[in-house]
Parts: sequence; structure tokens; C-alpha cells
Amino acid sequence: MSSIAGTALDALDRRLIALLQANARAPTADLARQLGVARTTVVARLARLESSGVIVGYTARLAATEGGQGVQAFVNLSVSPKVARAVIERLSLMPELRQLAAVSGEFDYLAVLRAPSTQRLDALLDEIGEIDGVLRTTTSVLLAMKVDRVA
Repeated sequence: MSSIAGTALDALDRRLIALLQANARAPTADLARQLGVARTTVVARLARLESSGVIVGYTARLAATEGGQGVQAFVNLSVSPKVARAVIERLSLMPELRQLAAVSGEFDYLAVLRAPSTQRLDALLDEIGEIDGVLRTTTSVLLAMKVDRVA
């Protein structure tokens, strides 16, 4: 048994969560059918997962953020520790920056960018490389999302 937010999750909970991540608007009857359980079981599980804070909300994903438009890239950044705060501030001013995470390993940060074209992505990468304190970057362009459970 695993847990999220201090709540123990069994296999049924995990399967229910995966179905909701794929389609948060799925009717409880459809979820029950896919899980092979009664609709009341799904309703009770959802209520427990919501009240315990495992499920904190439902959302809509827009086509512009789902690969319907533009190009998405993952940029690893090595940054001088003395100017890391200034680098983060500069990056946060870029509207194409979707996420920025501090990570362990060879790089200090992982940035997720979405640009309307490869030309704009190229310009963004140049801008990032010119920020004082950015020592090195490597970029991976998203070709296809195989599993996406992020809202």
C-alpha cells in the first residue's frame, strides 16, 4: 500500500486516480464500470480521497498547453550559486516558462518552456544562455507525450 498526503492508498484508489487524471470529467458510472466496482464504491472513494486531501481539485487542460500548438522543451541549467536568485527572477519574466524546478544531479534547475515555434524556442534558448550566471544548458525538445497526468 502506498500513501499520498498521509492517506493509505490501495490498488483501487490508485486505478481510480489514474482514470481521473486521464479524464477528470468521467461520470462515476463510467469509472465504476472501468474499475469493475459499484458506483457507490466510486462515490465513497472519491469522497474519502477529497476529504483527506489526496484529490485537491479538478481542472481543464487547454489545447494550447497540450501540444496542440507550438513546441515544448525541457532545459537543464547549471547556474552559479551566487546569482541563482537573479537567474530565477529573469527566467520567471519569460511568459514561455511553464515550470522551473530545482533538481539534484548534474544540473541545478529544470525549466519547461512552451514556444509558438522552433524559431521562438531558439531565441529563448539564446536569451537564457545570455543570462549572467547561467553556466551551461542542455535542451530536449518534446516529440510526443506518452503519458500525461499533470493538469
